[in-house]
Amino acid sequence: MIKYKKNAIIAYSGLALLFGTVITSCNHKNSETSYAANDPVFKNMDTTVNPGSDFFKYANGGWIKKNPIPAAYSSWGIGNLVQEDIREKLKKINEDALKENAAKGTNSQKIADFYFTGMDTAGIENRGISDLKAELDRIEQIKDVTGVLDIAAYLTTNGIDNMIGLSVGQDEKNSEKIMLHLGQTGIGMPNRDYYFNTDTRTKNIRNDYAAKHLPMVLKLSGMTGQDAVTAAKNVFAIETILAASSRKLEDLRDPYHNYNKMSIAKLNQLTPGINWTDIFQKLKINKADTVIVGQPEYYQALNKALKTFPIKDWKAYLRWNLISSTSPYLNKDLDKERFRFYGTVIAGKKEQLPRWKRVLDTENSLMGEVLGQLFVKAYFPEKAKKRYSDMVTSIRTSYKEHIEKLDWMSDATKKKALDKLDKINPKVGFPDKWKDFSSLNIDRKSYVLNVLHAQAWWYNREIKKLGKPVDRTEWEMTPQTYNAYYNPSNNEIVLPAAIFSIAGVKDEDVDDAVAYGYAAASTIGHEITHGFDDEGRQFDAKGNLKAWWTPEDSVKFSVRAQALVNQFNTYKVLDSMHVNGKATLGENIADLGGIVLGLDAFKKTDQYKENKKINGLTPLQRYFLGYALGWLGHQRDEQLASQILTDVHAPAFLRVNGPFADVPEFYEAFKVKKGDAMWIDPEKRVKIW
Repeated sequence: MIKYKKNAIIAYSGLALLFGTVITSCNHKNSETSYAANDPVFKNMDTTVNPGSDFFKYANGGWIKKNPIPAAYSSWGIGNLVQEDIREKLKKINEDALKENAAKGTNSQKIADFYFTGMDTAGIENRGISDLKAELDRIEQIKDVTGVLDIAAYLTTNGIDNMIGLSVGQDEKNSEKIMLHLGQTGIGMPNRDYYFNTDTRTKNIRNDYAAKHLPMVLKLSGMTGQDAVTAAKNVFAIETILAASSRKLEDLRDPYHNYNKMSIAKLNQLTPGINWTDIFQKLKINKADTVIVGQPEYYQALNKALKTFPIKDWKAYLRWNLISSTSPYLNKDLDKERFRFYGTVIAGKKEQLPRWKRVLDTENSLMGEVLGQLFVKAYFPEKAKKRYSDMVTSIRTSYKEHIEKLDWMSDATKKKALDKLDKINPKVGFPDKWKDFSSLNIDRKSYVLNVLHAQAWWYNREIKKLGKPVDRTEWEMTPQTYNAYYNPSNNEIVLPAAIFSIAGVKDEDVDDAVAYGYAAASTIGHEITHGFDDEGRQFDAKGNLKAWWTPEDSVKFSVRAQALVNQFNTYKVLDSMHVNGKATLGENIADLGGIVLGLDAFKKTDQYKENKKINGLTPLQRYFLGYALGWLGHQRDEQLASQILTDVHAPAFLRVNGPFADVPEFYEAFKVKKGDAMWIDPEKRVKIW
């Protein structure tokens, strides 16, 4: 339930301009002439396109024509521009740490040594896969099903994916308690559809995976040619069985259906061939008596597969998972093969990123708050938080007014909705309390071992949460992350500092119209609306999965939501592929909600009231262009196809054109008329919040 700007996980733009693009003074002093050169929306437009036919192309087409996708990327857009500058700043932090010769155990030492081993290509090449000898020996010594499960548990404690999908998190029905969760997992392709869809594109990916990628990785792991081919067929057969019992993307969004709380004794009965009491001991979990199983049918299939497939097949399966998971940190042949399949075949990338960027991305994923502390200290002053907090307040006020005016919701449900809205906790910029990485051991011996040490550190940290109070101050993203999220169990929105940046534009050069579209609508309003989308609305003000709507109001909401499902189901994206309206419903509701909330908040500003044009554009037009700026970019067909199958977000162009077609002010601003491609008859336009 997050706002996700595709391929912009780490992000950032030039520092003076990084965190200030959202809220600006209403007394904007720039004239049309002085603003024209660096107007963040005007310069991207393609005015040869009719805005009523394709507003995304009208708003962003000029930029897209001038900015082809670089070879190392599957998509290219505003998130990438921000991300590139973030990487440069993180690179400087790492290079400064290398020069510092910091004391053992300090953040600077950990950063320097991790970066050193990641960049030591000669050392990595010389070591090959020798650093994994102990793990490979463990796998080879497996003699029975118990041994298979023991090693699977061991790999899990070191962050290696396998058929055990363990996680730790809040109990959806009791947000004050941390629980063990088990979910479907165990497959090497992105999701179940890759194993069964019959379209040509997906079949080609599946054939490559089974006939090329799997045997090549196993061969590079030390198996002989024919043995690798045979083992690959058996690994693929295991994965196909697990995929067959995995739920579809849209089915994973039903919080009640994916909440199956049971005792360990009942779990043992569900899967009689798996002794979970023993496995949890191997997973370093000593006190668990209850677990929430997301997809019981998956574990029943695993139970059967453990009996069906011989031990040698499971040894190959675990070997594959170990080597595949660590390939990016091993020798160049393994690294290249992983990129060939996941980077090129699935995502369409033509070449890898430079090594320093890949190492930084890995470091950022494992030690993000270590970097974040130095990052914030250097680039983001405390006072910046207030800017974004003020905008959160304006959006919350707008939402309150919307709820109060709803003609389809009863007073009883409105009262509880307003209470939930009031209790949403906004986290803006960066954490007030940082994670403690003092126990994490990083040295200059081995890149892959540093990664495994960090993954094990994270595993142990999560397991230690069991039996302890929920820490609601914790962040799941770093301040240098170009992303944001809503957490239903905490009823909170988390807005990292970097999400508000616009590459190449300073804060003082962004007028309120653009800022409210870009930040208030596409980020803040979007995340708050997630608390009231088809999934988030099922959690109450305290973050508990609980029916707090009247049955009648739930029906009325569902009718309106289904209209949005139907609308997005009609959008054809690529080949024969359509948007999955059910799977993307939550994000589509959040987009539409964010747009209308941001718009009403903007209408209270001086800029809107004065109605003066900038570069020939009215404030209302600039608002919609500002929102479209948040989705500036384009992507390769391979990535687009993968997104349709695996992502709960619609493609970027439909996150603009789709919801805009439901907003009356959009028609007014750009004189959209019946017959235009984006026209929807007024009585058929979706209005939820």
